[in-house]
Amino acid sequence: MNTLKAGDKVPAFSGVTDKGEPISLDDYKGKKLVVFFYPKASTPGCTAEACNLRDNYKDLQDKGYELLGVSADSVKRQSNFSTKYEFPFPLVADEEKEVINAFGVWGPKKFMGREYDGIHRMTFIVNEEGVVDRVIAKVKTKDHAAQILED
Repeated sequence: MNTLKAGDKVPAFSGVTDKGEPISLDDYKGKKLVVFFYPKASTPGCTAEACNLRDNYKDLQDKGYELLGVSADSVKRQSNFSTKYEFPFPLVADEEKEVINAFGVWGPKKFMGREYDGIHRMTFIVNEEGVVDRVIAKVKTKDHAAQILED
């Protein structure tokens, strides 16, 4: 797993949102961007994380952050997730894992003694120049916005 680190330039990426619209890194030029990766839409941990970001969205925006969620779910699954919980930020349906691989968050995982490949729950704070300022590798799903807002 070759994960982006602080100081790395984010490779150009594009994808499709939960609304079926195209999205790319270029859409965020000149803006601070929070890209959060989560394993699967509508699961307890991912729901807690995304809802915490939703509930603190105004505070994050006040600090100049745009948010972008990414998982390997289909557009339909992302759309259902977003609609059910009324997320004010786009979710990328990255079924081909292009964005996931660009950030290097796909790799071996362990759960209940079983090993498999999957998405590592990680968040990247990207500055206005498209460079990673900070990586949050140990995401606290119920208090993630506070992790992002701490300097």
